[in-house]
Amino acid sequence: MTPRVVAGIDLGGTAVNYTFLDERGQFLIDGLCEHPARSVEGPAVCLGQIADGLEIAANKAGITPSSIVAVGLDTPGPASSSGVLSQRGSTNFVHADWAGYDIRGGLAARLGVPVTYLNDGNAAALWGHVAIFGSENTSTSLSAIIGTGLGGGVISSGRVITGRHGFGGELGHVLIPHQQIRGIEGIDPRCNCGRTGDLESLCSLTAIRRTLLPHFLASHPDHPLAAVVDPGEAAKRVRGMAERGDELCRKIFRVQAHALGLFFDEMINVFDPDALIVGGGAVETSAEFQQWFVAEIRLGMPGQREEQAAIPIHVIPNGDTAGSRGAAIDAARLVRDGHA
Repeated sequence: MTPRVVAGIDLGGTAVNYTFLDERGQFLIDGLCEHPARSVEGPAVCLGQIADGLEIAANKAGITPSSIVAVGLDTPGPASSSGVLSQRGSTNFVHADWAGYDIRGGLAARLGVPVTYLNDGNAAALWGHVAIFGSENTSTSLSAIIGTGLGGGVISSGRVITGRHGFGGELGHVLIPHQQIRGIEGIDPRCNCGRTGDLESLCSLTAIRRTLLPHFLASHPDHPLAAVVDPGEAAKRVRGMAERGDELCRKIFRVQAHALGLFFDEMINVFDPDALIVGGGAVETSAEFQQWFVAEIRLGMPGQREEQAAIPIHVIPNGDTAGSRGAAIDAARLVRDGHA
C-alpha cells in the first residue's frame, strides 16, 4: 500500500516553501525547500508554479505526487478563514486578478486534492504549538511572529482560533500602553492599519524602519547606520548588529521586547495560556541573543501574580520552516477527521 502524506505549502512574497508530513508524524524535508514565488503575475501563473514546485519537492523528498492526499496552504493576508483574498488586495497579491480570489479553492482544483488554508501567522503559531506540546493535547498557546509586520495565533487543543471572518490571531493590531516603555518618549508609533500604538507599530521590521531607527539615530548621528542612505537596508542591518552587541541596535530590540512584554501581559489575562511563543526573523538568531531577548520580554511585563509569572516563553524551533510545517499539520487534520 502506497504511504499517504500531506504537503505543507508556505507562499510568501518572494518564495514558496514546501514540506511533507507522513502518517508517523515525521517531516520528510528537514530544512527549506524553496522556489521563487510568482504571485505578482496573478493566479494562473502562480498556481501553476506552485503545482510544478510541489512535484519537484516531492521528488526531493523521495515520494510520488500520487501519495499526497491533502495539502495545507498558508499565505500572508488579508484573507478570509476559507482562503478568499481581500477585494482590496495586499502587498503580496498586487495583480488585479487576486482581488476576491479563492486561493484555497483554486489550488484544490489545480491539484485535485483537498486543501486547507491558514494565514502565515496562524500557520507558524500552529507549528510552534505542536513542536512544544505535540499534536494531541489540550494546551493553549499564544504566538507572536515578528517579521515585516507582526502576525501570530492563538492555539487551543491543537486548533487554530481563526474567528468569524478569519482575523483571529491578528495580534499585531492590539493596542498596548506603549507610553510605559522607556526610551521612546515623544514618538508617534503609527501602523499601516491606521492605528497608533498597536503592537506592530513598535514590534516589526516596518517599525524599525519607520519609527525606532530614526528615533535613536537622531541622538546618535555618528552611528554607522546613519550613513546608510536606504532606510529599508539600514533597518535590515539592525538585527545582525544587535546580535553582535551594538548598543543602539540593542536599544531598538529592547523596545520591541518590552512592547511584547506589555502585549503578553494583556493576553495572559485574556487566555491564561500554557505557553507564550515568539517567532519570526527577529529571533532567527543565536541562542545567546534569543535568551537575551526573552529575558527582556519578561522585564517588560508589569508585575503579575505568581502563577502568571511562571508561564514559559519559548522561541519557535525551525523558524524558517514554521509556515509550511504548520500548514502541513493543518492538512493532516483533514486526514484524521476522515475528509481526505
